[in-house]
Amino acid sequence: MRQLYVVGIGPGEYKKMTIEAREVLESCDVIAGYTVYVDLVRKLPGFSRKEYIVTGMRQEQERCRLAFQSAMEGKKTALVCSGDAGVYGMAGILIELKKDFPNVEIEVIAGVTAALSGAAVLGAPLGHDFSVISLSDLLTPWEKIENRLKCAAMSDFVICLYNPSSRSRKDYLRRACELVGEYQRPDTVCGYVRNIARDGESFEIMTLRELKEVEADMFTTVFIGNSMTKRIGKQMVTPRGYRTVVCSMIAASEQK
Repeated sequence: MRQLYVVGIGPGEYKKMTIEAREVLESCDVIAGYTVYVDLVRKLPGFSRKEYIVTGMRQEQERCRLAFQSAMEGKKTALVCSGDAGVYGMAGILIELKKDFPNVEIEVIAGVTAALSGAAVLGAPLGHDFSVISLSDLLTPWEKIENRLKCAAMSDFVICLYNPSSRSRKDYLRRACELVGEYQRPDTVCGYVRNIARDGESFEIMTLRELKEVEADMFTTVFIGNSMTKRIGKQMVTPRGYRTVVCSMIAASEQK
């Protein structure tokens, strides 16, 4: 039985990759992936001499099949994804295509998705229940995305947005903010992080009203707070309520 790994490389910086992901990639003969993500791996220490399989955007099935074929040839192969392999990653499609390659076993190696690495830059915006929604309508109809945004906002979830804008979707973040604004206050605390753990990383915390005017791109991760989210100094925090619970316990014990 041949082995094929699908590996989440995290935000891209070597030290932010999980130990398991690094060890798997170091042991592989061949690394396959989208151009941008392969370039991130290729420049890591000790990775320049490996064999690489590279395909562009919208060539996901071809990329997977090339990785399968490499594994079938007896080469230890990894297909890399930014962030986590299963969160908007290639693990799903790879497992779906496995029926055509029954002699290959797939092992999914978890990585740190942008919701988590971006949240760490901002502080603790995901301290309570949250949802992750992609604004890309390439594979999901915009009507369904709209409904998900409304339901998440109405339910008072913190919302993390992936793929907020692109050249062909310049107004999507604005539209998302308007939809969320039907249920959340204009001064709701929000934030974004650009180029997480890469050159040019930057972040900003602002209100929902201000977020609507931000020019984001595909390398921006956006965080829209809920009714409890607040700004503490230069950080964004959604409290879970530990302090309230502890105070209630103390008050109850004093009454006994």
